[in-house]
Amino acid sequence: MEKKRILMICEAFGGGVFTYVSQLCNDMVDEFDVYLAYSIRPQTPKNYKEFFDSRIHLIQTKYLSTKTLASISNSMKCIRELREIENRVKPLVIHLHSSIAGGFGRLAFKGKSNMVVYTPHGYAHILMGPGMKSVMYKLTETVLGKISNAITLTCCESEDEIAKVFCKKTAYIETGVNLDDLSASLDGVVPFKNERFTVFTLGRACIQKQPKLFNEIAKLVPEARFIWIGNGELEGELNAPNIEVTGWKPRKEALAMAKGADAFILCSLGEAIAMSLIENMFMKNLILVSNVMGNKSVIKDGVNGYVCETAEEYAEKIKACMAFFPTNLPERAYQDVLTIYNTKVMKKKYQKFYGALSETWGYYK
Repeated sequence: MEKKRILMICEAFGGGVFTYVSQLCNDMVDEFDVYLAYSIRPQTPKNYKEFFDSRIHLIQTKYLSTKTLASISNSMKCIRELREIENRVKPLVIHLHSSIAGGFGRLAFKGKSNMVVYTPHGYAHILMGPGMKSVMYKLTETVLGKISNAITLTCCESEDEIAKVFCKKTAYIETGVNLDDLSASLDGVVPFKNERFTVFTLGRACIQKQPKLFNEIAKLVPEARFIWIGNGELEGELNAPNIEVTGWKPRKEALAMAKGADAFILCSLGEAIAMSLIENMFMKNLILVSNVMGNKSVIKDGVNGYVCETAEEYAEKIKACMAFFPTNLPERAYQDVLTIYNTKVMKKKYQKFYGALSETWGYYK
């Protein structure tokens, strides 16, 4: 029997979105005929094709790009290109990943012969902080949410709550990590030894990740060691004497640093669900997060970690844990990964979601 076709479209083909989309494509290929239209970014792995099952049909686009936004002519070419791909593939489900694909895709596809799904992977206007660009992205979401027939499928409940502000049809499926791959990566990794209580984070030092707040927390807990794995345009804000900025590290070395740490902080402006968060839950690090989209869906204050509002609150929790480490919280976070935030659970939910869409075109939560 011929498989039903799913067309994935992804412009943000790098980092966490690349990991998410490649895993999703591979997980769906047994039950569906999967096509992926994508564009290359500097962050795209050079050997990206090796990440995909050979049965997946890869289509590199020409005009799907952030640069296209600056040109009306190229924007129209992008929309025509996407419609040509739709006509060629004839999918029953079209799944748009992240803001650019979600913008052009919702303009290109009317959902008359298929069902259109849009996953923001964290709303851009929240992740980038205040500013004119953020206002434009929010306005775009408002307009497209009203005129498009797409279902917005988010990565967690708190992101779904925001989606409901923009459109009527929403659902969510929690992001998960591949536990087999993560376990294999952790095998043989020797934790870095730290003489002091060590708190760390991982990511680009940018507005979204709030390095200034991380720096304020470090200043309030001078007796602890703070590590930022990564770098970025705002790394100059990480100037507390007890902070070490390591730059980007190879995967094994970063995991060794994570295993040797006591606590993981994610004090970002917002997330979908950060892969680094789930990985550290699996490694049984104590988790402290900001009370924002994504983070607050995964971490429940005092249950599997701590949810904090201010630098003082982070500092207070860290000092308390230095005096008496709450082992029950990391253990509960670990169990949550085993039961919710993994790709086996995510795969089953997606199979049910896509199956219902292709059967009825009317499935939404």
